Amino acid sequence: MNAAWLYPLIMLTALATGGYILRRTQRGLPLPADQRIAIGLAAFCGALVGAKLPFVLSDWSGLGSGAAWLSSGKTILCGMVGAYAGVELAKWALEIRVKTGDSFVVAAAVSVAIGRLGCWVAGCCYGTPSQLPWALPSALTDDIPRHPTQLYEAAFHAGMALLMHAWQRRGVYRGQLAKFYILSYCGYRVITETIRPEAQFAFGLTGYQWFALAVMPVFGYLWWRDARLRPSPPVAPLEPAAAPVLPPAPDNAPAA
Repeated sequence: MNAAWLYPLIMLTALATGGYILRRTQRGLPLPADQRIAIGLAAFCGALVGAKLPFVLSDWSGLGSGAAWLSSGKTILCGMVGAYAGVELAKWALEIRVKTGDSFVVAAAVSVAIGRLGCWVAGCCYGTPSQLPWALPSALTDDIPRHPTQLYEAAFHAGMALLMHAWQRRGVYRGQLAKFYILSYCGYRVITETIRPEAQFAFGLTGYQWFALAVMPVFGYLWWRDARLRPSPPVAPLEPAAAPVLPPAPDNAPAA
């Protein structure tokens, strides 16, 4: 199948799969259906805006005409932060006080894992040349064996989906899984940017590395704040011990 058709097909599969998983994981939220739909749409719109924003801001002429929003450039890192911000904004507007981040993580990780396969098919987001046995050439780039960074990242997000699912079932980091996922991905990008041919922004680091390093303390603070403000579970009051019940005395017992 032609890559021009295969890429959008994979992306649609990623969105459909993520939406199906999200619908199932959000069933346990103590929210009415309209509010669950609202925060889901807020996550989607926030991800779209966040993913495009760096490219839009770097193309002022395209920003004025609107063409920058329709170009092919996107970044998952900013998209994840945008999705988180979109949900928080929607919850603030709807006065929702329920923790919802845990319900998004598995769906998001599965969607990104599938989407990165689309990046591999399209020949974008590739790595630097490599002589490693698993280095792969792509006819859509230059046929030079390169780090298959798209496949590395697909494996990372697939692994995160499995880990988040297991931790949800065990109650690990309850209410903080979205922050853990974003922090983990930031750390991943700081490391893997060294094998991607991205332009260095300052001090030998790419713009993505600087953004990840800026985001990590923000989400670390949000995690610390939530853990600090979370109330302790209520303790049930102790009931007074019941008086022992003595067996009735027999009728022929002598009077005391």
